[in-house]
Amino acid sequence: MAEQFADSASNVVIEEVNKGLNPGMIVLLVVASFLLLFFVGNYALYVYAQKTLPPKKKKPVSKKKLKREKLKQGVSAPGE
Repeated sequence: MAEQFADSASNVVIEEVNKGLNPGMIVLLVVASFLLLFFVGNYALYVYAQKTLPPKKKKPVSKKKLKREKLKQGVSAPGE
């Protein structure tokens, strides 16, 4: 449906109304859908990894740190 607008010189300007999606909207929808897919995929991989991977191993505590902790607690370290 064409809409008519009258400008200052009383010339009639006919402007066609686009029906459907304009290219900007299509690009926006494509980008938004890719972002949504990316985040959903990452969440699915995270949940899968939490269920299947074994828990992380703790680093061994060095003897030096053990000795320091025992001294802080007031217990004499073995061998002293």
